[in-house]
Amino acid sequence: MAEIVYPPVVLAAKTMFRVLDNRLRVTGTEHIPRSGGAVIACNHVSYLDFIFCGLGAQPADRLVRFMAKKAIFDNRIAGPLMRGMHHIEVDRAAGKDSYDEAVQRLRGGEIVGVFPEATISRSFTVKPTKSGAVRMAAEAGVPVVPMALWGTQRLWTKGRPRTLTKRHVPIDIHAGEPFHPGADDDPEVLNKDLRTRMSEILDGLQADYPDEPAGEDDRWWLPAHLGGTAPTPEEAAALDAQRPERG
Repeated sequence: MAEIVYPPVVLAAKTMFRVLDNRLRVTGTEHIPRSGGAVIACNHVSYLDFIFCGLGAQPADRLVRFMAKKAIFDNRIAGPLMRGMHHIEVDRAAGKDSYDEAVQRLRGGEIVGVFPEATISRSFTVKPTKSGAVRMAAEAGVPVVPMALWGTQRLWTKGRPRTLTKRHVPIDIHAGEPFHPGADDDPEVLNKDLRTRMSEILDGLQADYPDEPAGEDDRWWLPAHLGGTAPTPEEAAALDAQRPERG
């Protein structure tokens, strides 16, 4: 398929991050397949994660087709861009159609990006994940590459104002070792393994992050178990139940 929209969008994103001196550190890129289908399963802490997850595959010269909710495709600005980049529209009323399209894309040799937590994690830990990522990989016969991002929440996350022009924010992206779900494997066991892998990568990124909060009021972007003021996973789940937000 023709790639008219995706390359300019990637170039614009890279230019913006360079101007803002957002220090991107991309590691584990040797784990991204240079050819053939694969599922990238990434944690979700920011509204911008699809951009950075996609950048994580750039060193392998791969474009990621993300599964994204219908509301984004319905947006008059984002919609044409999403369709132009050949992302996959997810309509909850017709979820099987989206799933089948993703499997078809994987069998066709494309990389499909999935956020298995489904929504942004307010606690900045990995929430319980849905099994769609491992199920589609098993059906298509392709590997799953676990990935984690850290630092993106400082630019724009759930319940916080956008700070897209904030300068000098380190952004870490790491792709973990791929694993190959089998058609006869238990999806729930695979899903538990995926969540463990994503959590371990995220823990490593958090431990090695080169920046610290500027003061007590800036501790919001750290998870509670690292001394931050973000909600605990239990508190975050309660907040999501009380005040569900898009994302």
